[in-house]
Amino acid sequence: MTRPHDPPPPAPDRIALIRQRLAALSPQVLEIEDESHLHAGHAGAAGGAGHYRVRIVADCFAGMPAVARHRLVYHQLQDLIPGSIHALAIDAQAPQRGNP
Repeated sequence: MTRPHDPPPPAPDRIALIRQRLAALSPQVLEIEDESHLHAGHAGAAGGAGHYRVRIVADCFAGMPAVARHRLVYHQLQDLIPGSIHALAIDAQAPQRGNP
């Protein structure tokens, strides 16, 4: 577990940490994109924390409003924010079910 005052791990390790934390949600789809390079010079980028975009599809989101889905993702990543993660864009969805 990282602590807020620990230096952030290198970017590939951060993606692995994000993937590890979100695995608890049993995602069917999990895409993590490091967008830190798009924010070079941004105040939050100076400390080495990254900007990430996450797309996650998981059964646990079924019936949840968007805010609740986002809170669940943030809860899983709480020890990485703000240390390793400065900004996070989230697309959290339940799987689409076909009509019988």
